[in-house]
Amino acid sequence: MTPNTETIPSFGRADLLAVTAAIGTAAIVGMAISLSLPLLSLEMERMGASATVIGLSTTVSGIAGMVTIPLVPRLAAKFGVVRLMALCVAASVLMFPLFKVTYSIAWWFLLRALYHIPIAALFVLSEYWINVTAPPERRGFVMGVYATVLSIGFAAGPAVLLAIGTSGWPPYLAGTMMALLAALPIALARGLTPDLPHGKRRSIVFFVVAAPAATLAALMFGAIETANFTLLPIYALRLGFTAENAAFLNTVLGLGNIVFQIPLGLLSDRMDRRVLLVIVGTIGLAGAVALPFTVMLPTLFYVLLFVWGGIIAALYTVGLAHLGARFTGADLAGANAVFIMLYTLGLIGGTPLVGIGMDVYNPHGFAASLAGLFGVYVAIVLIRMAMQRPA
Repeated sequence: MTPNTETIPSFGRADLLAVTAAIGTAAIVGMAISLSLPLLSLEMERMGASATVIGLSTTVSGIAGMVTIPLVPRLAAKFGVVRLMALCVAASVLMFPLFKVTYSIAWWFLLRALYHIPIAALFVLSEYWINVTAPPERRGFVMGVYATVLSIGFAAGPAVLLAIGTSGWPPYLAGTMMALLAALPIALARGLTPDLPHGKRRSIVFFVVAAPAATLAALMFGAIETANFTLLPIYALRLGFTAENAAFLNTVLGLGNIVFQIPLGLLSDRMDRRVLLVIVGTIGLAGAVALPFTVMLPTLFYVLLFVWGGIIAALYTVGLAHLGARFTGADLAGANAVFIMLYTLGLIGGTPLVGIGMDVYNPHGFAASLAGLFGVYVAIVLIRMAMQRPA
């Protein structure tokens, strides 16, 4: 029987190497981030910093990234994608050991902000590179692979800390080596990185209005992801879970993220991605509503989190693929920058918003707040789709 070649993703050799290099760079950078975040938080606690101070230092780094991201497309057009990526890798390699050298709360506020600038730029450039190189008919599949590999990379950073510990120079050297390793895929694919032409400067509002399903998906996922990883364990503790079981819930969410991204990416190549994003948002709404009703049945609760967590992560995967289909050239680079800006904004604002919900309606304000966020997103996308439908 002859295989159906229409269902088998195919790439040219150069495209495959370019996509692999871009995904590899992003995954390695993800490993470095997932190692640095818990390491620096633990170290600041050892210095005597309060939880508020630790949280503020993380917020400052996110704000620094948001301020820098809009400049990335213009810098890449001026210096070239590969050269700018190499400069960002070099900056992160040089800066990470400075955390150990300075070892000061005051200095770390500045360093965390500066360190996040090249990291944020690398994500913008990597995702632009992937979106440009991926064949249009396979873009969802490629984004699914990217999200899966990135999730594995984020899971690997804490695993490295578990193996080498969080004291002394070893974790700082490991983080530095990870950043240095990110240069390898860039070097191997030199000459395959896309040019970024100069284009008309667009505002954030332009991209949000032009593609609300995709851009607001990034905002939504940033808010929900950080709320889940920060407050889901607290929600579970208030429901009577042990600390160990509460922490394990994030692992369940992460596993679902890894399993579902490629299938949902493939599905997005076969249907209107806006419709799929609405379906994902609706499932997110239904899952959030179901959380309080399944908590008394632990097995069902874990299954729900696994499936729910994996599906809602497609907000990022499918949203990114939709951007690639919607924009080209300089506009695509600008759209990618806005996508990551809104994701970062969601990271900053999601936890406080859901936290307020938990304080107002304890403990199920967690589920109610998430349901509200999903409901707003689905409503906006449906209204926008109705407005665009021809009379």
